[in-house]
This record gives sequence, structure tokens and C-alpha cells, in this order.
Amino acid sequence: MSETAKEKYLSFIQRKVLFLGITVVALFLVVGIAVTIGSYDMTITDVYRIIANGILNPGDSTADLVIWNVRLPRVCMGILAGAGLGICGAVLQAILRNPLASPFTLGITSAATFGASLAVILGIGIFGGSYIVVINAFAFTLIASFAIYALAFTKKFTPGAIIMAGIAISYLFASLTSFLQFIGTADALQQVVFWTMGSLGRANWFAIQIVLGILAVTIPILLWYSMDLNVMGSGDEAAKSMGVDVNRVRIVTLVLTSLMTAGIICFTGTIGFIGLVGPHICRMIVGPDHRFLLPASALMGALILVSADIAARTLFAPQVIPIGIMTSFIGVPFFIYLFVRRRGMYW
Repeated sequence: MSETAKEKYLSFIQRKVLFLGITVVALFLVVGIAVTIGSYDMTITDVYRIIANGILNPGDSTADLVIWNVRLPRVCMGILAGAGLGICGAVLQAILRNPLASPFTLGITSAATFGASLAVILGIGIFGGSYIVVINAFAFTLIASFAIYALAFTKKFTPGAIIMAGIAISYLFASLTSFLQFIGTADALQQVVFWTMGSLGRANWFAIQIVLGILAVTIPILLWYSMDLNVMGSGDEAAKSMGVDVNRVRIVTLVLTSLMTAGIICFTGTIGFIGLVGPHICRMIVGPDHRFLLPASALMGALILVSADIAARTLFAPQVIPIGIMTSFIGVPFFIYLFVRRRGMYW
């Protein structure tokens, strides 16, 4: 490689790394702002000081309790959920070669909504207890995912087969949920509707530990497949000619993204557009190289979701808008802009 080509390549990489660094700094600042919002007034400096001190020596003052028990769990769940949904969207768009692919366009969330509705309306769950809704949503998400795999298996896991199977499963669980809502009481129906709007208000440290554990296992594996995802962008035949086991990569990544999505939405409810918008923003800036696109999508997803939560809590304070509604408000205009600006060329 000539010196000029080497310098251009290094400059190309540095721009991507710079974007990742800027996104990390922006997320750090947004987190500080998010934790300051509430009825108990404090400055962003106080927030960072209390968090830093509380890591090694938790305090028992009112400010410490408000931050560590109320505000910080909500923000941490926003970071984890946004990061997980963002990276899931980027992976699904790569393996399906479809700009509309996301965890919510494959029918997975319809199954989660049915599971939650089954617990709320009929009281039927995989396990009982206070986490019956969470466990039901998680279980039915996985059931739907494996149903999609079973259907797609008959067509050799082609992208079109997976998308068609996802549409079929989506309509199935949507109709089952509609039936439950038809026979449910007004109070139960209200609970279901609120769950489908998405919320970070149910976050606690136990839920955060579960989601963090799932992401800690799945994200490194997805990053390991980043080069294979790059090659698969050229098509299945080209990828196979370069030694990539396309079906194995597609199956493994689908299982991992399904597990991530299930682990997130069972605690947060339906939060759309993060997995769709985040990867597209990053793809326009860092390009299609998944070595950088995947971590960038995770950071962008976290940044968008935490920012949306800030807007949801402040626009009509003290009324809190469901986070799923706010992400749609943010996502739809950008999606329209992307469609018009790209003129049909998404990649």
C-alpha cells in the first residue's frame, strides 16, 4: 500500500472513530441532563458528583436516594434499551438486505403484546407472581421468533422468506391480541394500551441487571460477525464464494437479535423506530462497515432514546408522554426526510 493510500485509509478510519467519540460525549451530557429532570431540583454538576461518589460510597441523603433509586435506573434502562434496539436494527438490515428491517417489522413485538395482554386480561402466564407480564412478553417473543425460523427454514432462510414469515406471525398475534382486547374489561384494556405505548418508568436495578447480562453476552458475538455482515451486503452468492456460511450467520444473528429484543421489550413495552432510525443515521455518517456501524448504532440508539425520554418528561410536565409515542414523533419525520433525500437509494 502506498503512503498516500495509507494516509487516506487512516484518515477514513479516524473520521469514524471521531464520530464514535463525539457520540459518547453527547450521550454523557444527555445522561446528566436526564437525571436532573424531576421535582427535586439539582444541577448537572451535583448529578455527576453524586453518581461518582455513589459508585464507591453510596450516600443516604435525599438527593442520593432520588438519583440512585428513581432517576438513574430509568436513564440506565434507556441507555441499554436504545443500544440494544439500535444494534439489532443494524444487524437485521444487513442480513435481510432491507432498509425497513428492524425488531418491530418482523412481528416480534406483536407476540410480546399478546403475551402481556394474556397476563393482564386473563391472568394466564408462563409463571405467576409480580413478573407475570414481563415473563409472558419475553416468552411469547421467543416463541414468535422460533416460529419465524421454522417457517423460513422451509425456504432455506432467504431474506424474503424471513420477512414473509415475520409478516404472517405479526398478523397472527395481532389478531389474537385484538380478540383479547375485545373480551377484556375497560381497566385491563387500559393497562394493555399503556404497555404497548412503551415506558421506562418501570425500570429498576433488577431489570437493568437482566438486560445488561443479555447485552453483555450477545453484543460481542454480533461484533465478531461484523466482517461477515460486510461481505453479505454483496449478496448471498458473493458471500458464499468468499467462504461465508450465509445460513449459519443469518441464523445465529437472528437468534441473538431476538433474544436481545425480547429481553428489552418485556421490561419497557413497545418502543418503535429506534432500531430503524438509529442505524440509518449512522450509515449515512460512518458508512456500511459494520465494524463501526454496529457500535455507532448502539450509541446512537441510546442517545435517541434518552433524548426522547427527556422530551417525554418535559414537554407537558408534570404529565409524562409514553416513550413509544415520543420515539415515533421523532422517527417519522426523519424517516420521511430519509426517503425523500435518498430518492429510493437506501444503501
